[in-house]
Amino acid sequence: MTTTSTERAPAAPPATAPRRQGGGIGLGGAFTIAWRAIIGTPMRSILTALGVIIGVAAVVALTAIGQGSTAGVTRNLESLGTNLLTVGSARGFGGGSLVRGGPRQTVTVKDAETLATTFGARVAGVAPAAQGSVQAKLGSNNTQATVVGTWPAYETVRNSPVETGAYFTQADVDGKKRVAVIGHQVLLDLWGDGTDGSATDDQAIGQRIRLGTVTFTVSGVLPDKGNSGFGNANGQILIPLSTYLQRFSRTNSASGEPTVNNVYLQATDARDLKQLQSDVTDVMMTRHKLTDPTALDFQVQNQADSLASLSAITNTLTILVGAIAGISLLVGGIGIMNIMLVSVTERTREIGVRKALGARPRDILTQFLVEASLLSVSGGVIGMLLGVAAAFAGRAFSITPVFSPTPMIVAFVFSALVGVFFGYYPAARAARLDPVDSLRYE
Repeated sequence: MTTTSTERAPAAPPATAPRRQGGGIGLGGAFTIAWRAIIGTPMRSILTALGVIIGVAAVVALTAIGQGSTAGVTRNLESLGTNLLTVGSARGFGGGSLVRGGPRQTVTVKDAETLATTFGARVAGVAPAAQGSVQAKLGSNNTQATVVGTWPAYETVRNSPVETGAYFTQADVDGKKRVAVIGHQVLLDLWGDGTDGSATDDQAIGQRIRLGTVTFTVSGVLPDKGNSGFGNANGQILIPLSTYLQRFSRTNSASGEPTVNNVYLQATDARDLKQLQSDVTDVMMTRHKLTDPTALDFQVQNQADSLASLSAITNTLTILVGAIAGISLLVGGIGIMNIMLVSVTERTREIGVRKALGARPRDILTQFLVEASLLSVSGGVIGMLLGVAAAFAGRAFSITPVFSPTPMIVAFVFSALVGVFFGYYPAARAARLDPVDSLRYE
């Protein structure tokens, strides 16, 4: 007896075949492939990112140094006194020399006395200052210094308290005493360095020095205020104004009154500075018998305006230099695009294989876009580190950098955008490659 067996028909294949392994990848896979491509050619990768590195480093370093310079200028000005008005000749605020001639001064001692009387309730002090260059001598040591004849209020108005000894008094001014308060550099130049590397302040107190041909007794020593670039307070010697006018000055106004270079007024309230400036101008116009505000023989300078002007100038320069440095980022972006185009050409066959295995155009686009972005972002990080290091190197030039997060963030974000922008075209070109032609590429 014969039995007939029936064979079960094979199952029908699924409607959609699964994607073959190795085709589509996620963002993590694209990152892995991009990273392997970068570290596979380290020298080329470094040279490719070099433009971005230099650009970011330049932006970070130059903006930090620029902001540090601005802060330094502000500190130096404020160290010479705050809430200040400076009244001086319209022909300039600079000091002359202890010789006949030079620019004609128009601000007088009487002007200073009138301002002190008129605004005594609104100012912390008034200090006229007449100054010039003189040779200071002590034994065989000598130095060129700036001698300043002034009133005792100069200590407060110009933020110049003594470190050792005492200031001269009003009695010294009235009696035309020959006493002097010397700056830190004058101390070093005349007394030299002690065994510990610095001169001792106490050894100068009570000692006699010669200013030109006149002998003075040192009553006090000023602290080290650094070389601010605004008169160099360390190189000053302060003496009573009456003594200066008697021993050194030969400058008189047209009316025969003794003149000074500047008159400093320190407002008690910073909010009153603008109004005080206007009122001082009115009083000076009355004293000088002037009616045309455009033809004054004096000027009243507001410290706040000076600070604002200096800050505006330094900020503009910082932005300009930073923008110029930012051009390096564009150059770096062009370098990235160039190398990525070369990379696409070199890896044409690889792209064809991946597409044959099922990779979609957006997978190829993502892979090369991630690679370009990774190059630029890595360059941005390295550039930021180098920029910070370069900014701190500026301390060798007495510039303390000030780091602001805004330019650093902008430089980093811009470097990342450079990679996306300049990497898109090579990535899109790779995504559009025909798989058949790519496989045939030699």
